[in-house]
Amino acid sequence: MPEPVAGPWPRPAETPFSALCWEIPGSPDPVARPAPAAEGTHTSGMRCLFRFGAGFTALLALAACGGPAPVVPAPRPAPAAAPVRITPAAARQLGADELGRVPVLMYHRIVAQPRSVYDRTPADFTAELERLAAEDYVPVTTAELVSRRLDLPAGAHPVVLTFDDGDPSVFGLTPQGQPAPGTAVRILLDVAAAHPRFRPVASLYVNEHPFGGDADGRALRWLAEHGFEIGNHTRRHTNLRTATEPAATAAIAEEDALIRRAVPGYRPATLALPYGSSPRRPELALRGPGYSYGGVLLVGSGPAPSPCAAGFEPGAIPRIRSQSTGPEAKYGSARWLDELATPTGHRYTSDGDPSTVAYPRSAAAVAPECASVGLAY
Repeated sequence: MPEPVAGPWPRPAETPFSALCWEIPGSPDPVARPAPAAEGTHTSGMRCLFRFGAGFTALLALAACGGPAPVVPAPRPAPAAAPVRITPAAARQLGADELGRVPVLMYHRIVAQPRSVYDRTPADFTAELERLAAEDYVPVTTAELVSRRLDLPAGAHPVVLTFDDGDPSVFGLTPQGQPAPGTAVRILLDVAAAHPRFRPVASLYVNEHPFGGDADGRALRWLAEHGFEIGNHTRRHTNLRTATEPAATAAIAEEDALIRRAVPGYRPATLALPYGSSPRRPELALRGPGYSYGGVLLVGSGPAPSPCAAGFEPGAIPRIRSQSTGPEAKYGSARWLDELATPTGHRYTSDGDPSTVAYPRSAAAVAPECASVGLAY
């Protein structure tokens, strides 16, 4: 159900990680431990920290019969040319700012006749994705954000596409096992096919019986196999603030177990709070009996700090409602994307080098976890 404005799993085979990698509790993805570095040097051990997996999906051209072609795995395009090791001069020329802000966009339903500010039409959704692609945004998942795996082309900006509630308008499979026409996932795949640097990935936060049923878990397995993140939204969309502590942790743990059961070997890595309401003890959103997460998403209503900024809080990641016009549009995505695009928007801009975190000296403080690979200019 829509929330009021307040105020991964196994992936396709990848190159094995080095001994400098370890696994964050609640996430399937290893993360590299930053190695100490002398001043003026950069450690290659952070490459594991920022690197995407090799598996992601791309949409084939429309089949001759006019229907969508099957989605097949394809290698990710190589990042734009950048120095092997970024230099302060090159970072300055790029305008790199890896302590900048990241838009985490929140969607619920994609419908022809919107009934609330939480609904977008297929045309609106397509237009927003086209805008993101034109402005050199590259989608990442919430799990990739919180684990700092942001291997982006030089000059590109990360964006996180999140979908709450598991509505049938977001995803469904045809009898042939392909994403249903008109769903958010199908539209995302279509846009990504036209823009090779625009990764077709998103984070879908589900309750029990997602996408209108999915009794056998086939839809969730398809998402996991194609690089999408499946996140926890509690079993029955529980208000965790008003629930007792045992009821709150049970609501989270039960949905976690349902996801694991539907997708054997998969481990949910992040949680989206129903209604944006944290438990009375906020730390229970991150860890409790039977679950442990790397990040927790709020409801509103602004960009998230960079995961390498000192102000980044994994347990309270803000999101932006997707909206361009109408009531409360000042809280919506169109307004925030406009602001982020200004010279003073402080938008995360990649340096193209996954072993460094480049930022202007005037930027916010760097998080201790990233200090050893920081490159101020």
